[in-house]
Amino acid sequence: MPDNADNAANAANAADTQRQKFVYDFTEGNKDLKDLLGGKGANLAEMTNLGLPVPPGFTITTEACKVYLESGTEPAALRDEVSTHLDALERKMAKKLGQADDPLLVSVRSGAKFSMPGMMDTVLNIGLSDESVRGLAAQSGDERFAWDSYRRLIQMFGKTVLAVDGDLFEEALEEVKQVTGATTDVDLGAPELEQLVERFKGIVVKETGRDFPQDPREQMDLAVRAVFDSWNGDRARLYRRQERIPHDLGTAVNICSMVFGNLGPDSGTGVAFTRDPASGHQGVYGDYLQNAQGEDVVAGIRNTVPLADLEQLDKASYDSLMQIMETLETHYKDLCDIEFTVERGKLWMLQTRVGKRTAAAAFRIATQLVDQGLIDEAEALQRVNGAQLAQLMFPRFAADAAIERIGSGIAASPGAAVGKAVFDSYTAIKWSRSGEQVILIRRETNPDDLDGMLAAEGILTSRGGKTSHAAVVARGMGKTCVCGAEELEVDTKRRRMTAPGGTVVEEGDTVSIDGSSGKVYLGEVPVVPSPVVEYFEGRMHAGADDADELVKAVHRVMAYADRVRRLRVRANADNAEDASRARRFGAQGIGLCRTEHMFLGERREMVERLILADTDSERDSALAGLLPQQKRDFVELFEAMDGLPVTVRLLDPPLHEFLPDITELSVRVALAESRKDANENDLRLLQAVHRLHEQNPMLGLRGVRLGLVIPGLFTMQVRAIAEAAAERKAAKGDPRAEIMIPLVGTVQELEIVREDAEKVIAEIEETYGVDLKLSLGTMIELPRAALTAGQIAESADFFSFGTNDLTQTVWGFSRDDVEASFFTAYLEKGIFGVSPFETIDKDGVGALVRDAVEAGRATRPDLKLGVCGEHGGDPESVHFFHEVGLDYVSCSPFRVPVARLEAGRAAAGA
Repeated sequence: MPDNADNAANAANAADTQRQKFVYDFTEGNKDLKDLLGGKGANLAEMTNLGLPVPPGFTITTEACKVYLESGTEPAALRDEVSTHLDALERKMAKKLGQADDPLLVSVRSGAKFSMPGMMDTVLNIGLSDESVRGLAAQSGDERFAWDSYRRLIQMFGKTVLAVDGDLFEEALEEVKQVTGATTDVDLGAPELEQLVERFKGIVVKETGRDFPQDPREQMDLAVRAVFDSWNGDRARLYRRQERIPHDLGTAVNICSMVFGNLGPDSGTGVAFTRDPASGHQGVYGDYLQNAQGEDVVAGIRNTVPLADLEQLDKASYDSLMQIMETLETHYKDLCDIEFTVERGKLWMLQTRVGKRTAAAAFRIATQLVDQGLIDEAEALQRVNGAQLAQLMFPRFAADAAIERIGSGIAASPGAAVGKAVFDSYTAIKWSRSGEQVILIRRETNPDDLDGMLAAEGILTSRGGKTSHAAVVARGMGKTCVCGAEELEVDTKRRRMTAPGGTVVEEGDTVSIDGSSGKVYLGEVPVVPSPVVEYFEGRMHAGADDADELVKAVHRVMAYADRVRRLRVRANADNAEDASRARRFGAQGIGLCRTEHMFLGERREMVERLILADTDSERDSALAGLLPQQKRDFVELFEAMDGLPVTVRLLDPPLHEFLPDITELSVRVALAESRKDANENDLRLLQAVHRLHEQNPMLGLRGVRLGLVIPGLFTMQVRAIAEAAAERKAAKGDPRAEIMIPLVGTVQELEIVREDAEKVIAEIEETYGVDLKLSLGTMIELPRAALTAGQIAESADFFSFGTNDLTQTVWGFSRDDVEASFFTAYLEKGIFGVSPFETIDKDGVGALVRDAVEAGRATRPDLKLGVCGEHGGDPESVHFFHEVGLDYVSCSPFRVPVARLEAGRAAAGA
């Protein structure tokens, strides 16, 4: 039983909760309160403070949501606070919520700290009932508008709050349209909409066992609770995992007085961008839909008109909108995404936020804003990231390919995507998991399609524009997307798409979509390197008069990143070709040359001879055969990286990896014996395979252990490195070799190998008459090495953290086994936010790295420190390595530009 102290503490906590402020009027907040008011609420408050036309309202904080999610009930003080703010709103509007003769109606919208387009719930027209719908008709003078608003409320409320299958409402709507011959919902008159309201109410009763609530306050309270619940909905959790948004933030709820865009042709709703979110170009971008409400634009249920058309439809509203857009972009100093409604010629601002954009737009906009004097170069560097740069390096379609275009739509999110046509999310996921590349084709997407969109290479819709759900979500995820391809008839039931001229695309047929041009092609279109890759390769110069605009923007940002970064960036490369490419991509050396890759192909037989050697002379002969091969490799590598450091890791994997598969070899030997044609070499190989077989080879005879157990192996490699360096010196080159001993767990291992290596190096220096200045260090990839780093540093010139193996040994994971078996479940359950092999585990692996850095430098202040696991090219991990004080990161050649950019961002943001 709890004691009195516990009771007192609980009472104090309850009192704190009671005193906490859970509701803020739009006039009370500002854009810096996103943690508390969510992005939408904070920006509504900011626009209100700027004097922009925002419908009055108030925000329930994320703290209230957290209390609800933790306890299962709203904070005790919340109802009274909401009542107080609702009373104030009613006085301001001179009408009461749901008032029979002149109802105040409100919207209830979610609004988390981070934008989650389409993932959370919204309910419009709260306050309508069987009584107040007639009052709304009388006050507006438009009976059709009133019944249309009421049917929308029942439909949204039924689906969102009461969990009624949304298809039931859609099917009823389609039936009424067919009976009346209406093409769209706008063609339905007041009598048909009134009938539809009754049908919708009947659906609610049948599916829930209760009448649609007529009390306006009950509607609002239930809607607020539904928004809270939607934070933990499947699609919201999936989106947060994809975007790495924390699960414990909660959502705010915005209650805003309604303004109506469905009052006729002089009303409408739209979404605007202060710049093109796809390209970054300045101009008038967005969509507008006459006689429409709320979600109609982003839902893509009717095709919109370009925002520029609003100038002809309603010039006064258009001019006001242009002025407000300029005000917002200057104020926020960034691309702004705006939602607005025109109610009988009066413009209202419903939302603004810093808009999501494509990778190309991000780089262009960042440099444009610098040129306009709105931000400096350091801020521009923070406006882009490595993931976006990686997207820009993806291939694009070849312009001169023989292709069959079958349609075109709106270029909503750039990229070149090829895959098999699928017409629902389930199939997209299923086929993707089987290794197929797919294109998800829909009339329009909705939040329930999120998992299918994640699985697809690209998304194609026949409805919607640049602000539709498909476009907004695809841009946020970096997926290729073409929207509003009206000429393509999508039949999801028959799983086919028909193009003009009768071409039919069945499910499983290959299609290609170009998110940069909006074009859709039948079959697979060849791809070519992106201009950004051409720039990094040196085949396109940013300073040329005809240089690509995007390349110029990337060049400017990269140049600044290189000026300010402290971390140097190296590459993992095992041959001269990869090394040369890495150098072109900006690598400042090689951080990992895996010598085991030099023993593949024809050379495997030489390794087999070494393994099968029974005598010292046989072993020495095998090593002598390998020496010139190794030396030639190193000469080419040092030449490619002349003047830059090259870290060569001595042989790391267990020897059995160089032998044939045990099952395959056993079958071969058995068949040969059955034919009385046994091969002596195969028999010896099989014996060696059995002798070297290990239950857990990753933790067995490998790395430094090989060098200690097999005499001459490591000294042969050291000799090859030293002779290659000496030959390059003789050729007037500048080789800078670093020899790395892998899998060291104790300083004694390192001391023995180092002593032998130094003897060989001294011999080569004397023979060639040169000073090679070779450094010897070790790879920190075992927890014990990290924990005893202070001792190991006594015999090491450098540490390179092998974070791939360090992650395996810290977690007790075999990467090859666990990623395919249970990582998906761990990600879904939230145990991982992201795979620890993708982004470094800061609390576990990262803690060992941090401690090893401190201990190593305490022993040897000049100790050079780097990382050579693939974490070295992961954007988030690069920031961590900057923070703990490493000297360099090393990654695959293609990721070198990403690491350079992120190293700059880490320095500029420190």
